[in-house]
Amino acid sequence: MSVPTDLGAAVGVAFWGLAVVAVAAGVAVFRVDSMARATYALAVSFVAVGAALLLVGLDYVGLVVVLMMVMEMAVMGVYMVMLMGMNPALMPMSMVHSGRRAAVLAAGTFVVLAAGALLVPWPERRGAPAPDTVAALGTALMESTMLVMLVVSPVMVATIVAGVALAVPRGRYDRLGDDLRRRPADDPQPGGVGR
Repeated sequence: MSVPTDLGAAVGVAFWGLAVVAVAAGVAVFRVDSMARATYALAVSFVAVGAALLLVGLDYVGLVVVLMMVMEMAVMGVYMVMLMGMNPALMPMSMVHSGRRAAVLAAGTFVVLAAGALLVPWPERRGAPAPDTVAALGTALMESTMLVMLVVSPVMVATIVAGVALAVPRGRYDRLGDDLRRRPADDPQPGGVGR
């Protein structure tokens, strides 16, 4: 079935619009001055990439990118609130560390990967593609490893939460009580703004 001309033009405009959004949001990650804003910008960038993949017909990969990045940013937001104990959007900080070294490493990595993509001989296709490539990819990813994923994922989350709980000497419940209403906070070192 052929795609109508108007619809094809609309898809093209939407694709390039999403590409601009993805790049702009990616640049914003390094320009904003708080961890929360950088997290939201990164989520917007990857959601735009996932939507662009959906537009070009890569339904499985596009959906996985959107779901994975939304969940990852949600987990990051939980950790920000848990460890910082405040609205991280109100805490300005530099999102760039060792800028010159990072730029050199990024450029070197790009050159190595681009050279590998251009110089290494690509393997020839062997066999015929499956009739339903999306189903075949999902089966390859999930069928033999689903049980491992189901077991390892909660163990990893529990390990991370337990590690963070053990590493933090004093949390906001120690400072503000079980109901978070103690005023002033019980801090070993008095001072601050009384929160």
